Amino acid sequence: MVLRKGRMAIEILKPFGPSIVKTKLPENIINEMNIYVDQVINDEKKKEELDYGKRLAGNVKQEIYLEIDFMKKIKWAEFLATACAEWLAKDREIKMKGFEIIKSWIVRQFKNDYNPIHFHSGHVSGVGYLKVPKNMGETVQSNKKHNLNGKLVLIDGSKKLFCNPTHTITPEVGDFYLFPNYLMHAVYPFAETDEERRSVSFNAKLDNDSSSI
Repeated sequence: MVLRKGRMAIEILKPFGPSIVKTKLPENIINEMNIYVDQVINDEKKKEELDYGKRLAGNVKQEIYLEIDFMKKIKWAEFLATACAEWLAKDREIKMKGFEIIKSWIVRQFKNDYNPIHFHSGHVSGVGYLKVPKNMGETVQSNKKHNLNGKLVLIDGSKKLFCNPTHTITPEVGDFYLFPNYLMHAVYPFAETDEERRSVSFNAKLDNDSSSI
């Protein structure tokens, strides 16, 4: 297990039961991932070879598997392991002893696409934003208090007094969130734009001591 040098700035969010983490994707990782995706979608053979959509829950245009060599090149595992280690140390005062990526992939979402309620495998999952449309459209009814177009919703349990059952995240380029694999979540569709909402997700295993907390 290799960690990045220095400390990583993370924010622990506890909108309900389990905590989630918010941090930032390094600029070089955002750029490298966007270049990688653009190359894949312009290569018909590669696009078919790395098509990961049939294995995932999303009803989206395209989902692209990240190759191991590419993840090594950008030190993706180091970034994720460091964020998870900081999470455990700050939230649970536990030292992480092991970290292993199961899979990581890119989600290319366009208008009317969506990701239904689902959960992930492993122990830890997350999402980071690589591209976000400037405007994801208005609500159908103008009197709605909240516009959820293109937003991520995390779900934990049912509505209770003084307890939020959901936490809504507005995507911003560079924002990266970590959450427990079992946390149900969904992504709402958006409209009125042909721009792409591009994100990266992953599933990972922790060592037994860390994953049993």
